[in-house]
Amino acid sequence: MDFGLVLQTDPPASRVISLMKRAERNGFRYGWTFDSAVLWQEPFVIHSQILANTSRLKVGPMVTNPGTRAWEVTASTFATLNDMFGNRTVCGIGRGDSAMRVAGRAPNTLARLSAAMKVIRALGRGEEADLGGTKIRFPWIREGAELPVWMAAYGPKALKMAGEEADGFILQLSDLYLTEYMVKSVQEAATAAGRDPAEVTVCVAAPAYVTEDDSPGALAHAREQCRWFGGMVGNHVADLVARYGEHSGRIPEELTDYIKSRQGYDYGHHGRSDNPDTRFVPDEIVDRFCVIGPAEKHIEKLTALRALGVDQFAVYDMHDAQEATIDAYGSRIIPAVNT
Repeated sequence: MDFGLVLQTDPPASRVISLMKRAERNGFRYGWTFDSAVLWQEPFVIHSQILANTSRLKVGPMVTNPGTRAWEVTASTFATLNDMFGNRTVCGIGRGDSAMRVAGRAPNTLARLSAAMKVIRALGRGEEADLGGTKIRFPWIREGAELPVWMAAYGPKALKMAGEEADGFILQLSDLYLTEYMVKSVQEAATAAGRDPAEVTVCVAAPAYVTEDDSPGALAHAREQCRWFGGMVGNHVADLVARYGEHSGRIPEELTDYIKSRQGYDYGHHGRSDNPDTRFVPDEIVDRFCVIGPAEKHIEKLTALRALGVDQFAVYDMHDAQEATIDAYGSRIIPAVNT
């Protein structure tokens, strides 16, 4: 199993770069950042410095979207980084939550996301793409250019599209039941489209917090540091409920039940441990969606995720123990999972 580190691009950028260097030293193979232009600093500028200060780490956004950037500009950015540093980027992409809503726009449609994925992938690989009637190709891309496109998804139509079209599937939660359900949906869609399901990389991303023991106090603190994640996921779940209905049978109630007491969301606290809009998230959801507890519990859950077909676990490291989590994964968890 591969491991990734996910960070927000809060200033100073030097700290983001330092944590990514630390992650590479500890055996992480991927470095991901949020992409929301109003809330955080420009990720691709920082990606260039992460790549320059590491030797093997692959980087990408978790996730960009097709609405805040022109598609050819996105593709050119990835292709330039790959030309400079040797095919070390991944385009993580989704409909856009915080990036679009903070700018006063709704998330992109799946149709627009599908079209953007095709254009960005083709251009990033040096192939021709059609921009609404105008065909273009980057003349400067050298032979051997690569750009995998991994799609974030929760709902049935998005899961189907990920299986049919994406090089990878990003699932932002680590619940075992939901992971099995959604990975199966993506793989079935890939098979129905005539693809080998093994060609679709599966990346599960969730907060991880390593405690010294499983005492009530230690677990309570870990939950408070990670409770924000249930609120972030809840934004996507609320969209699904609005689209499909609360008891439609199209989405598992294991995903939707917990947002019944959700009352709103302020993106000014998005992805932060002190988010006041996530009090509705119960401990059970924190435990299911995140990975918390002593190292042995992390090893146990990650081993179970790997058995469900997960190829990468990406650690959301937004809490008060960033360095400690990276070091614990490097010294105890990654070696044990990959033994």
